[in-house]
Amino acid sequence: MPSLRGGKPRAVLAAASLAFAALSATPARAGDPVPFRLASAIDAPDWLTLGGSYRIRYETLDGPYRAKQKGSDQILVERLLLAARVRMDAFFIGGELEDSRQQLADTGTHLGTDSVDALEPLQFYAGFTAHDAFAPGSTLEVTAGRITIDEGSRRLVARNSFRNTINAFTGVRAAWHGAGGAELDAFYVLPVNREPTALDELLDNSVRMDSESWHTRLWGLFVSEPKLIGRATGEAYVYGFHNEDGPGLKVADRDLYTPGVRVVAKPAAGLWDYEAEAAMQFGWSRTTTSASDTRNLNHVAGFLHASAGYTWDAPWKPRLSLEYDYASGDEHPRDGTDNRFDTLYGARRFDFGPTGLYGAVARSNIDTPGLRLNLAPAKDLTAMIGYRALWLASPRDQWTTAGLTDPTGKSGSYLGQQVEGMLRYDPLPGVLSLEAGGAYLDHGSFQEHVPGAPAAADTTYGYLSATVTF
Repeated sequence: MPSLRGGKPRAVLAAASLAFAALSATPARAGDPVPFRLASAIDAPDWLTLGGSYRIRYETLDGPYRAKQKGSDQILVERLLLAARVRMDAFFIGGELEDSRQQLADTGTHLGTDSVDALEPLQFYAGFTAHDAFAPGSTLEVTAGRITIDEGSRRLVARNSFRNTINAFTGVRAAWHGAGGAELDAFYVLPVNREPTALDELLDNSVRMDSESWHTRLWGLFVSEPKLIGRATGEAYVYGFHNEDGPGLKVADRDLYTPGVRVVAKPAAGLWDYEAEAAMQFGWSRTTTSASDTRNLNHVAGFLHASAGYTWDAPWKPRLSLEYDYASGDEHPRDGTDNRFDTLYGARRFDFGPTGLYGAVARSNIDTPGLRLNLAPAKDLTAMIGYRALWLASPRDQWTTAGLTDPTGKSGSYLGQQVEGMLRYDPLPGVLSLEAGGAYLDHGSFQEHVPGAPAAADTTYGYLSATVTF
């Protein structure tokens, strides 16, 4: 899949591929509720599982909020996933290929490995499944190799969905599932560093294999119990993250421990739902990637998410929810303590709006209440509109997604107001999904006063995407 820097030829090819995939994905018999799947189409044997997806998304942004950026921007991102798994009695082996590319970006685009990871083995693993392990009706699955992980709320460890590239890890994971729905998960992994990172190679969609290093390690213990409180599920976890400089790796060294708890009652028609999650973070960290920075700061941070909503048992199934998110920022740049929360390998689109070219809000140095309205006008049509007021948790720490800081705190903490929206239509449920969305950021007083802020109007972002699953 060679790169075409002009963008248009590849965009035409991508559109043609998407149209062909949509036509080929049409169920073989009218009214057949079973969506098209590759394994069924080729009559694959029972021991072989095949599948994948292809997504294309166009994004545009006007009024940049990041430091050193100016003018409008656009990008076309594509992600192809192909997965296969072979099972032989209790043993299995599997893999997944990811091909994430971009077009239309230029040297002024905020472009990184969150958009580009071309022709990469995302997963390659082997393992076994044991039944009635430790309790009747339970299963234990142990996997070793390169894997992806979704854990709990996905706020700290996640397999990315909206983002064009996906977090991968190399190591060992053991997942136990009880007959009553209880879960116990343990893993020790090396996070995979996506390559390349140089802007010219990202613009060219250069193929370079990702790698992992013993200088970056992540481990976790996670437990979940359904119906812990009424119909609510309870979760508890602890994650350890250890990061240090190594060959070809320049990082701000960290040694962090993050214990947390979560209680969640999922939305249901005619019922209230709620969610509360809180985590503390402690250990030590350094503020820069410089090799001369050897000062270990005491790390004390935390985050909180709380929400409550109600779904009406009525046409369009309206659900209105009130949300609040807080993630600490550093209180004082010279007090020997780092209070900025590190979100580890979590996802954020479902809380804070689209990422991609936008991604204005992250789970770090943020204080934000919000409202959200979800609608389902038809079985194959869903919509969402959300509002958030945004403040920095600490005015002396960085607005992390923008790279803007006022160590004096005189620029204040008010970032502004964000409105986002999304409309999703599934003309072939389970096969073809079309989505349109966007966000508007009304810049607050912080952007007006902080040194280095771009002299730009409010930020407007929009996207159009199509996904085929096969």
